[in-house]
Amino acid sequence: MDSYSIIMKPHLTEKSMNAIDKNNELTFVVRRNSRKPQIKSAFEDLYAVKVESVNTQINTRGEKLAYIKLEAEHSAEDIAVKMGIF
Repeated sequence: MDSYSIIMKPHLTEKSMNAIDKNNELTFVVRRNSRKPQIKSAFEDLYAVKVESVNTQINTRGEKLAYIKLEAEHSAEDIAVKMGIF
């Protein structure tokens, strides 16, 4: 499966913006039938960083959210700036 079809868009809320600074974590809306290893490899492929962990959740609107925690040597804030979030 294509990396662009797995990771759809960033999910921007106050909680996700705080997670960028405090937890070195980014939040994305992902394809509903994607699995954690697929999300991890797609994100590593798209942004050339190492992922420490992936947690998923399905919200009340039926969207699947992926909380992607990066390794310590990579900065979630740098990726957010490159994507234009800040």
